[in-house]
Amino acid sequence: MSLLTLDRVSKSYGALKVTDDISLSVTEGQTLGILGPNGAGKTTLFNLISGDVRVDAGMVRFDGRDITTLRAHQRCRGGIGRSYQVPQPFGHMTVFENLVTAACFGGGQPEREAWATARDVLSETGLLAKANTLAGSLTLLDRKRLELARALATRPKLLLLDEIAGGLTEHEAKELVDELKRIKSRGVTMIWIEHVVHALLSLADKLYVINFGCKLAEGEPREVMANPEVRRVYMGMEV
Repeated sequence: MSLLTLDRVSKSYGALKVTDDISLSVTEGQTLGILGPNGAGKTTLFNLISGDVRVDAGMVRFDGRDITTLRAHQRCRGGIGRSYQVPQPFGHMTVFENLVTAACFGGGQPEREAWATARDVLSETGLLAKANTLAGSLTLLDRKRLELARALATRPKLLLLDEIAGGLTEHEAKELVDELKRIKSRGVTMIWIEHVVHALLSLADKLYVINFGCKLAEGEPREVMANPEVRRVYMGMEV
């Protein structure tokens, strides 16, 4: 069953069309990888799904419901959680307080329930020992973990990950992928934008490649990565 469907979605800023007639669907439990060169429109696509930006044309359906006109907080409470390419924690608050805030205001959970959610997510993401640490003092890896944890605290059905492995070492990226595999095993559907291709390929069931806001290719990961046009546009390789 399709959890998310985009039907001919477009977005322009003046004369610049950053997302042009994009259609895609993601089934429950699936991990969709999004690839494309810098400036291709990947993050704008996420913004259109999460509600941070309104579509100019087309329709967004989630969990059997038309959510095209819903605002970001409504979509979050409806089951769409996301991380941002640059982590955006409340730096003056502790890790635990960040998660409680996400659970309460993002997920709409009562305070006592939010505390329990925060404890569970701390354990799941390896942040339990940092629970009382100010978020602004965390290392990059732990900031990335917190970004993931805050999205998980909203109890999403669909998790949007925007270059969450970017800037990490090989070992750190592997740790992060292992965490994402555990999350996937629980049935959480994911869409993941990533330039660390080997990390993405270790988890993705399907790839969707965009260039200049348009679909370039879609399908099984090995097949897409072997596509000559994908290799030329994304990897700069003539085949």
